[in-house]
Amino acid sequence: MYRTLLGLPGVTAQAVLGFLAQLTQQVAPVGIVLVVRYASGSLALAGLTAAAFSLGAGMGRPLHGRVMDRRGAGPVLVCCALVHVAALLALVACAGARTPAWTLVALAWLAGAGLPPISLSMRIEWGRRMGGEGRTTAYSLVYLVQELAMLTGPLVFGLLIVVASSSLALGVVAVAAGLGTLAFARVARAGTSALSRGRGRVFADRRMLVLLAVVLLTGGTMGALEVGLPALAAARDLPAATGPLVAALSLGGIAGAALYGARRWRSGVRARLTGLMLAMGIVLAPLVLIDSLPVLWVALFAGGLALNPALTTASLLVDEFAPTAQAEAFGWVSTAIGTGAALGSGVAGVVGERIGPSAPFLAAAASALLGAVLAAVLHGKNPS
Repeated sequence: MYRTLLGLPGVTAQAVLGFLAQLTQQVAPVGIVLVVRYASGSLALAGLTAAAFSLGAGMGRPLHGRVMDRRGAGPVLVCCALVHVAALLALVACAGARTPAWTLVALAWLAGAGLPPISLSMRIEWGRRMGGEGRTTAYSLVYLVQELAMLTGPLVFGLLIVVASSSLALGVVAVAAGLGTLAFARVARAGTSALSRGRGRVFADRRMLVLLAVVLLTGGTMGALEVGLPALAAARDLPAATGPLVAALSLGGIAGAALYGARRWRSGVRARLTGLMLAMGIVLAPLVLIDSLPVLWVALFAGGLALNPALTTASLLVDEFAPTAQAEAFGWVSTAIGTGAALGSGVAGVVGERIGPSAPFLAAAASALLGAVLAAVLHGKNPS
């Protein structure tokens, strides 16, 4: 299946350029914190600026999709690339010039709002070209490319900081991602025409709302783990263990996406989503009882195996529930993931503070299991 997909004209080039274009997705918030913290001396301002970036990204995705449904991906990608890179470079310059705090927050929000919708574009383009069962492979490859970029970006960023500075490193990665986005837009077929002429059809099928709730809970699982892993490592006086533990989840996600898209599935899409969310919750629940870090690493890897396939399966249901406004619907999916991650992080922080460093794992598992319950509702729910 992957051989068929990558054999289509332009897909391999899009995958490579899409990887380059998404380097700032994980680097930008980390880089913003480092740049603003160094320039202002305020960790609070750095956190607020990073939050503004995430808020802008969440607000921008549905708007990007809506325009893509009507104008095609090309114009949106070019505009976003220019805005995203310009805002990040301006933020670096303004931080160095010690401009008022509100300018840094505003530029971070603008950089987030302009974050190019690369994965959204790949999902629409490859899904349309593969069709049928091939969409599972197409969407799996989208998440695979995205995960690789999110894993590689911070490593490249760290190396650049060693030889230069955080400001220069952020600028270099931003420019590289911007050039990758412009090149991607040039080779993407989706940029040649509008994707849909439908208007206001994202939530015509009310099952789309239930699906977004499932995706939000999946994001909640991710956010809870992002808080729980460093908290657990710190509680055991092994803060350096955070990196390998986070890597276990990412590597599991990469392996899960690769394996999930490599075969044909006989079970229904909705049943798969329910099973994957249930498996994720069952695997993560025992983490609260595990003392051995190697065993914890294996369990996190196993949880990651279900994570990206669950998101891939949710994308397949978007095709069913919002066929006339796919790009905007996928934009709402991205927003739901980010919102869920923020809520999951907040809940995990509260329960971790009050109950103990293992409590965030219970929050992560509970979020996944609740997502499985809602996914099961989609089996018998009819459009209305």
